Amino acid sequence: MSLFSKLESRLDHPPVLAVVVFVLAFFLMLIGWGLMAAGWLKEDKLYTWSIAAAFMLLYALANSLLSIRVENFMRYWGASMYSYLGLALASGLAAQMFSGVSISQAGSYRWIFFVVTFGFLVFLSLVNFVKRIVRFAEREEWNQPRKRGR
Repeated sequence: MSLFSKLESRLDHPPVLAVVVFVLAFFLMLIGWGLMAAGWLKEDKLYTWSIAAAFMLLYALANSLLSIRVENFMRYWGASMYSYLGLALASGLAAQMFSGVSISQAGSYRWIFFVVTFGFLVFLSLVNFVKRIVRFAEREEWNQPRKRGR
């Protein structure tokens, strides 16, 4: 079994996906910080906040798409919420650590975090709604429309 297939089977679990996304975001923040410290990139205090927001959006999209495969959506939803909150907290702390700028000083990034969070809730709800419609359509006979009694 290849490394990719092992990782793919584990990504079905929201905490694992959140950790993978955070590690990628942290690594990119670290690279950016190093390049700015070396003088190879122009110093941008909000760079790390944009990385945090982008990777939170990545988690929101990936988690919503992966929720299509789960059987028990309510359990998955709970794990997804807690994992997202942990990711948001960890990403925010990492962004503040690398930039020295708090989220209240980061300007519009507070609203971006809010919008990404709201979008995550909408994505998960939409996927669940579409999944229910498909499940209903699979059970329904579409040969002839039902006739309403008069």
